[in-house]
Amino acid sequence: MKFSDSILAMLFGFRAEDDEKEEAQNDSGLTEQHQEEQAKEQEEFVPAAAANELILPMEHALNRLYDLREEQAGGLPVPWLRLEGYEEMAQTGLERELGRLEKQLTAAADERIKKAVPKEEANPTVMPEASEGGHGEEADILAEEPEAVQVELDAQPFIFISSDRLTAWIMVFPPVGKGKEIDRAAIEQSLKENGVTFGVDEGLLNRLPDSRERYFRLFTAAKGREAVQGKDGYIVDYFKRSMQRQVEVDEHDRVDYASLNLVQSAEEGAVICEAVPPTKAVAGRTVFDQEISGKDGKAATLPKGQNTEISKDGSKLLASKSGRVEFSGRAFQVKSTMNVEKNVDYSTGNINFVGDVHIRGDVLSGFQVKSMGNITVDGVVEAGVVEAGGDLVIAKGIVGDQEAVIRSNRNVYTKYLEHGIVHVRGNLITDCILHSDVYCDGEVQVTSGRGAIIGGRIRAARGIKANNVGSKSESNTTVILGGQPCADFERTLLLEEIEDLENEMVKLERQPDSPAKAQRMGKIRLDLSVNRMKMGQFEKEKKKIDEKLEEQGGCRMKCGILYPGVSLTIGKETLQVTQETSSCNARLVDGEIRLI
Repeated sequence: MKFSDSILAMLFGFRAEDDEKEEAQNDSGLTEQHQEEQAKEQEEFVPAAAANELILPMEHALNRLYDLREEQAGGLPVPWLRLEGYEEMAQTGLERELGRLEKQLTAAADERIKKAVPKEEANPTVMPEASEGGHGEEADILAEEPEAVQVELDAQPFIFISSDRLTAWIMVFPPVGKGKEIDRAAIEQSLKENGVTFGVDEGLLNRLPDSRERYFRLFTAAKGREAVQGKDGYIVDYFKRSMQRQVEVDEHDRVDYASLNLVQSAEEGAVICEAVPPTKAVAGRTVFDQEISGKDGKAATLPKGQNTEISKDGSKLLASKSGRVEFSGRAFQVKSTMNVEKNVDYSTGNINFVGDVHIRGDVLSGFQVKSMGNITVDGVVEAGVVEAGGDLVIAKGIVGDQEAVIRSNRNVYTKYLEHGIVHVRGNLITDCILHSDVYCDGEVQVTSGRGAIIGGRIRAARGIKANNVGSKSESNTTVILGGQPCADFERTLLLEEIEDLENEMVKLERQPDSPAKAQRMGKIRLDLSVNRMKMGQFEKEKKKIDEKLEEQGGCRMKCGILYPGVSLTIGKETLQVTQETSSCNARLVDGEIRLI
């Protein structure tokens, strides 16, 4: 059976006799159209070759060797040339390996076919015709058929090694004539000649000589060991690098402002983070028993910052002093925290601190607390001044008597706000606002607890969310949305200060000349110059704000109930609320305030 016939036999299960019957049927009247349909049906059932399989043309030397073996022995499985283990390899790499395999296999097959098919057989001598009537001795000799040249070739292993030298495959050419069948000794000798000594599959060497598929099939004969690359070290943090400031409301619609956990405190010697060491590479070996070196992992660098130190073994970052742990973007640092175990009163005096401040008691009337960091007050703030460069948390609320001044460059969290003045660059989160002046560059959120805004003036750049705004008694409540409330307030104070300095300058100019007058006027001129420069900067920023006023339609107020007595301003438009509105969503639409 020819190579092409063997493939059809495997795919469709018919023998050469079937071909003869089919030819007979064709001769007896099978239509040409029917033949074409059968051929088409056969083509549809031909399975596609695997990506890692080498398909050779029919005229290839290996297929000719197969046909030769089939004529001699018969019942031979078709050639099967797959690079086992390379199924998941990238397409470009796989094509490169298959190309190498085809080149080497073609050379080996060509050399083998030259030995298996002598020139006499490949180019048989043409016998001359006997002359008419000639029956001489010479004609009788030429008329005899030449004796077939008997070629004997032992089975021959073919070894193919991958370009990374991690895999060796074997394919065996069958014997020719009365040549010797393949045995273990021949396989071992071939592997040794090709330098394959590591990772040899002993089980394959034992079973291959007796296998029915021992010829014309690629087997994995040896596998090397890939190098294991070392893993880079990494940092395990025991303190968060960023704090999520989210207010959580319990089942009773209450917020525990004393437990917002905005501060990560660490005692001296506490472990802030730890470096997990890198791993070493594990060397691999090729099928030639050569070492493949790997690359060790890189060590992670501890993010050391202010008031931190590295442990003696170099694996941990420790706090060198007690304080608040903060991540600056590149390194952990510990900022000192000032703890006041009682009230801020005459026993402590005013507090001005560069780090964080934690007050366990209250801030009494007439006292000031200023910090460049966060401020946490476990009690209440009375008619005093509290200014925070970071977040401000007042667990029990603010009772200001119209004299409490609260400022924060970030967010303010307080249980309630009553008769106070608040300037906050971020958001204001509270349960209740009563008759207070609020300047907020972010959003005012009054949705937990009572969730009411009653009286006062609320200025919010990004909007308001509340349960109730105003009251049934129609308390005068002013709500202004948009702009930059804190900047506007500071600009107003600056204008008042410039006006006061100019008035003082006019009064001084009317006085007689004196050293005191000259000294005072020099100081006033300097202050006026500085304030006018600030005003110029404010005016530039104001232009940018004015350009965005048209976009303030996105700024809105959402509340459960909006009561009469509320004055609502968005941009340049003002609306006086005259009737109670439920589920209110107030916003600017086409230059008009609408309560949706």
